[in-house]
Formats: sequence, C-alpha cells, structure tokens
Amino acid sequence: MEIAPNVHLLECTKGSYCYLVLGQEPVLVDTGMPGKGSDIVSALAGLGIKPSDLAHIVLTHQDVDHIGNAKHLKEISGATLWAPADDIPYIHGDERAPGLRRLISRVMRVDRPRIDQALDPGRLVGDLEVIPAPGHTPGHICLRTGDVLLAGDLVTSRGGKLKKSPGILTWDKSALKRSLAAVGRLPFDWVCPAHGEPVRRGSLWDTLID
Repeated sequence: MEIAPNVHLLECTKGSYCYLVLGQEPVLVDTGMPGKGSDIVSALAGLGIKPSDLAHIVLTHQDVDHIGNAKHLKEISGATLWAPADDIPYIHGDERAPGLRRLISRVMRVDRPRIDQALDPGRLVGDLEVIPAPGHTPGHICLRTGDVLLAGDLVTSRGGKLKKSPGILTWDKSALKRSLAAVGRLPFDWVCPAHGEPVRRGSLWDTLID
C-alpha cells in the first residue's frame, strides 16, 4: 500500500507493520515479527525491489516484533543495519529488558542481529530524518520523510484514532509524554504506526497531549 510517494506499507506484516521508503537509497523500516522474512522478501519483489537493492534497514527500537527478521534480512541484502544507541545492548542481548518484555522475549524467540551503526538524532538515513522519541523504550525513535511520520510504537491507531503507546509496555511514562509533545510540534500529515493503520493527522495528535 502506497501511503505517499515512495512510502509503502508492507501489508504482509500486519500486526507490526514494516515500511519501505524508496529513493536513491531504499530503506526498510523495522522487520516485523519473527518468521516473516520470506513474506517481506515477497512483498519487496511485488514492488520491484530485490533484497540487494536495500541500502539501509532501520530499527525504531528493540522489541522482538520489530527486530524479528533483521538478522536474516541483513544477511541476504547486505544493507546497513541501524538502531538507536540506547537500545542496542538489548537488541544484541547484552542486557535484558525488564517486566513484560522479558517474558515476551522468552516466548517469542528471535535471531539477534548485530547492529552496524547507531542512529544519531537529526541525521538522515536515505531520505529519512531520525527523530528521538524515547519513552516506549530508552532509545525509541521516529522517522520523518516529507509529510509522513513513521511513528514506530510512539503511538498506535484504532478506528481512525490515535492512542499513546500502551502503558504496560512503556519504559518511562514521563519521557513518553515529552516525546509526544516534541514530535507533535513537527510538521507532518500522515501518521504511520507499527500497530494500526496509517491515519491523516488532522487534529488527532492534539488528543494525545495531556
């Protein structure tokens, strides 16, 4: 599904959506739940993209439903794998996430990738601007290209409305609140979350700010 020019939602990853951003350096944003690798490759093929065409794979944060196929896709594509610096120890398995995340990681096994590069706030990866948005995890980031915000798990959508990241999976609620306010000051039209369908921003973001 094309959300805006060069921004595609990979429908096969419903449940934890991945996005493909085309340009001189094609970027895959997040890699979905474990076991979705072949589906993602097929979806790329449907858009005329081979894995080797990918220049970058960007992980918005550490959770297993976002890093689930990163190792496999990195190996078959040769793309540079990026992640937020504060989340890299958890992605590598050098540190263990607390609470419910620890239980989820035991139930949902993942082949852990090795990150090539840490994401710096404000830098560009392909045509994507890196926007720090901690709270859901310590290093969580969003990405912006043109009028499109790739929100990761900063927000979810349901029934055409936006909701905050679920409290039970929020690492730091105060940081999340600050991130919602900071991201909300940026200009964008489309909000593309990992969980839920893309929505036009309109006045929806205002409902997230306490």
